[in-house]
Amino acid sequence: MKSSTISGLLTIFAKELADVFTSWRFIILFLIVFAVGIFAVYIDAQYIRAAVVSAQFVFLQLYTTSGQEGALPLFIYFIAFFMPLVGIILGFDSINSERNNGTLSRLISQPIYRDAVINGKFMAGVVTMAIMLTGLVLLVGGMGLRMVGVPPTSEEAVRLLFFLIIAVVYGAFWLGLAMLFSILFRRVATSALASIAIWLGCIGLFLGPSLVQMGSTGVSLAVMLISPITLFWQVVTILLVPNARTLGQLAQSGNLMVPNSALSVGQSLLIVWPYLMSIVMLTIICFAISYVRFMRE
Repeated sequence: MKSSTISGLLTIFAKELADVFTSWRFIILFLIVFAVGIFAVYIDAQYIRAAVVSAQFVFLQLYTTSGQEGALPLFIYFIAFFMPLVGIILGFDSINSERNNGTLSRLISQPIYRDAVINGKFMAGVVTMAIMLTGLVLLVGGMGLRMVGVPPTSEEAVRLLFFLIIAVVYGAFWLGLAMLFSILFRRVATSALASIAIWLGCIGLFLGPSLVQMGSTGVSLAVMLISPITLFWQVVTILLVPNARTLGQLAQSGNLMVPNSALSVGQSLLIVWPYLMSIVMLTIICFAISYVRFMRE
């Protein structure tokens, strides 16, 4: 039974992965992600060349430097805001479209366990986002290496590896959320609108306190941390900026060039551990609800 379960899971996984990579929707999304990601680094190219001449962690600054003084980096903002959209696009019609077309009942009638369907679809979406993110980070790194001529150190490579893993988990949360709405709602448009509404609400929670000057930074950050987008931004900025200690410090400085002694990778992970665990738990809870709801249909 175990071998047949794995076989069914791999069959669904391979089918979904093939469908994703051969669809026009993915090709267009892929091109948009890479175009905007490269633009986010290219627009700051002149500032990067001037800023990294004698600085520490030169390679990481390719991902964290902003071309305008006091502005936050376009690349991290792009990943924080656009990865949810990628997860939503991959998952908002994963179940209800097959249910409406009648293919879901035929698929389940095959010698494939029911849980293999949702597990295979989720795995295919996660792998798709992992491939997309890895390609984008490597392309940006290659472009930046050509601009500044400084290769990454071993510590910078480790930090970027953790960044990739965390970004994939973050994207998996939004994929699980979109799949949940795809199970709950029979209409594809309804599941898409519900997912986008949550995404826009989280963006509002993230941007609202930063656009309005509050008397207490602690109050502002407390409101911002309700949003998964802020949790992700907290984790990756502290991870990619070894000098940073807290989100409040980044907010007060106005940018990511914080003048402190650098932390080790372990110390940075220790600081962001609560926020990272929050993202992981949200991802697990979201997919678990989707799994239980699908299995009970």
